[in-house]
Amino acid sequence: MRALTAFPVVFFAGARSAFAHGIPGHDLYLPWTFDPWILIPLFCSGAIFLMGMAKLWWRAGYGRARLLHGLAYGAGWASLFAALISPLHWLGERVFTFHMIEHEIVMAVAAPLMVLARPIGTMLWGLPGIVKRYSVSLVRQPQVRALWKTISEVRNATLLHAVAIWGWHAPGLFDTAVANVVAHRLQHLSFFVTAILFWWSVMRRGDYGVGAFHVFVTMLHTSALGALMALAPRVLYGAQTLHSLEWGLTPIEDQQLAGVVMWIPAGTVYAGAALALTALWISRSSKYSDQFNALPAPHLDQH
Repeated sequence: MRALTAFPVVFFAGARSAFAHGIPGHDLYLPWTFDPWILIPLFCSGAIFLMGMAKLWWRAGYGRARLLHGLAYGAGWASLFAALISPLHWLGERVFTFHMIEHEIVMAVAAPLMVLARPIGTMLWGLPGIVKRYSVSLVRQPQVRALWKTISEVRNATLLHAVAIWGWHAPGLFDTAVANVVAHRLQHLSFFVTAILFWWSVMRRGDYGVGAFHVFVTMLHTSALGALMALAPRVLYGAQTLHSLEWGLTPIEDQQLAGVVMWIPAGTVYAGAALALTALWISRSSKYSDQFNALPAPHLDQH
């Protein structure tokens, strides 16, 4: 596939002419995206988490688990920053391949890292007293608890995430998101929220065996979607591939590369997660089996 060999052109041969065309006098200038609807929530969440970590460290010291959670959150936060604010976002609005990389970072890198960080308790410590009390009271409401129980059930979370992925990748809706800033924000928000829900359900709620199965199912359907885009005989995303020629790619090549990104690299992430969950499931099962075998045998009365 010529699109695969053309991928380095996106970074090297096409970069200079594309930047010069859009920004006179700054051949290699890559603009950052300072959208307040993204910037403010991202920085506020980071600041609240840091304040919560500082309070917990002050009270309980530097625990190894707490440090690992902090590192996981920091890596997830940095991934979101790279995807939504760094020049990658600007590139994604012009090249489908970069847009797909951006989406996969949000869903398959940032979301699972933040779930591993277990941030809710830490962030509650970072909130002002009155806000913390109100937040705790809110999440304890029966309606809120019932809603969370329903949407975080592993089958429902997997389905919601799949609907978000397939729905927004419908050609008409995807092109609308590229052309309309509000739709674009909603697209990223739905990807991230449903990804958080999905990864939380497979890592934190259900058992590891069930979680591995649902991650494997997600790998299959996202890989199928990527394959459909990569192997499509015609351009499906007209607005998204409008600037592809400026980067040395034809629109169909850009679409093929974007499909390959979803198909192979992202699929590999899901496959790795499924294997890790399977290993944890086997390890836990072996532990329970050893504990059971260690129990004393019952004494049978002989008459």
